[in-house]
Formats: sequence, C-alpha cells, structure tokens
Amino acid sequence: MSEAMRRLRIGVALAAAIAALAAGTEARADAQAALDRQAIGAIVREYLIENPEVIEEAMRALRANRDAARQQVVRRVIERNRDALFSHPMTPVSGDSRGDVTLVEFFDYQCGYCKRALGPMKELLAGDPKLRVAWKEFPILGPASRFAARAALAAARQGRYLDFHLAVMGARGNPTESSVVAIAEDLGLDVERLRRDMADPAIEAYLDETNRLARDLGITGTPAFVIGDTLVPGAVGIARLRQLIADVRAGG
Repeated sequence: MSEAMRRLRIGVALAAAIAALAAGTEARADAQAALDRQAIGAIVREYLIENPEVIEEAMRALRANRDAARQQVVRRVIERNRDALFSHPMTPVSGDSRGDVTLVEFFDYQCGYCKRALGPMKELLAGDPKLRVAWKEFPILGPASRFAARAALAAARQGRYLDFHLAVMGARGNPTESSVVAIAEDLGLDVERLRRDMADPAIEAYLDETNRLARDLGITGTPAFVIGDTLVPGAVGIARLRQLIADVRAGG
C-alpha cells in the first residue's frame, strides 16, 4: 500500500472514531450519524484535494484490475479455441512447421500498422529457426481486403502463400482486385486456378470462422497477436515480440 493511501485510510478511521465518541445518547444517534457522514466526507474531500495523486493511483489500480480480469477471460477463450488458433488446417503457416513456439497474427491487407509489422515479422522468421508463424486472414476493412484474403488463401493451395502475402502486404498503397491479380501473375501463379479456388465456399466459411474467433477474443482491430495464452492487440515492436517468444519458451 502506498504512503498516500495509508494516510487516507488512517484519516478516515480517525474521523469515524471521533464522530462515534461525539455521538452522545441513542436519541441523537441518527442525527449525529448524518453529521458524522458529512464530517467524514469533508475530511476525505479535503484530503483528496491536498493529495490528488491518490486519485491517480486508484485509477491505475482500477485499470490494472480490469486488464487482469480481461486477460483471464482471454486465456479461457484461447484454451477453448486452441486448435482453431494454432493448428487449423486452413491457416497458412511459415517458419518451422514443428516449431516450439507459435506466433499467431491477425491482420488485414489494408491495415497500415500491419504493413509496418511486416518487417519485424520477416526478421523474426529469418532469425529464429524454431519459430512457427500462423497467419490469420482477418479482412475487416472492406471488400478489397476480403478479396485479397481470399486470393491469399487460394495462393496457399499452390504452395505460394508466403510469397503472395509478402508481395501484397509490401506493395505500395492499398490492394485492389486488379493489383492483387497482377501480383499473382507476377509470381507465376495459375491465375485461372486462383480464381476458381477463391470462389470455393470453404474459403468464405473459413474467413467467417476467423471473424467469429476474433470477436470471441475481443479483437476489434489489426494487427493483433496471440502467443501462448496471451493476446497482444495493436502493433508492437520486434523487441516485445522476442520477449513474448522467450517467455513462452521459458514457461515450457
């Protein structure tokens, strides 16, 4: 307990004790109790005005408690959906397919922060031979995002997911249907087969399933990462990702 909070509790206790001693007879108890509450309220108000850092400390504690409660909920959701998160047969995987740690990224091809995360993700894959990355297509920014996600999953059927993903995510500007098809052509993909696979209802169903999974996890934006039993929303630097990976390894 901080010194400021300790002083506040002592002050309130003293005020209550003084008020109790001053209560007098039982006939005056109710009226005196009202006065006591007013006196205590005045003391607390004066104390908080003189020590505003106590309010800041209380707010920090409240936020920490809420964050901890939220993480507990997330851990339960991750545990219930472990297979869908880490080993879904339609989720593209890069790195070591039998890696000791799996890092899951939810992303959208039109997301600027996801584009910024591309460099760190490539660096992690290049520098950590035991890392496994699961790419969760999470197109939430419009039809162009959905089109690109379907194309990426279709490219995976030709064994070219990572090449396609890096090309679309690394392209300047937001993807369009024509730019996505052009990237497929540049990579030498069978575009006619790509279009047929993109129309497969299984791909649409998988994207819908991923959207539901993200909703259950409380993911409302991109990027978002899941590693171990931890959800990390938003763009984070490579140092943070490396620390999370190390923490999972240390925990066995």
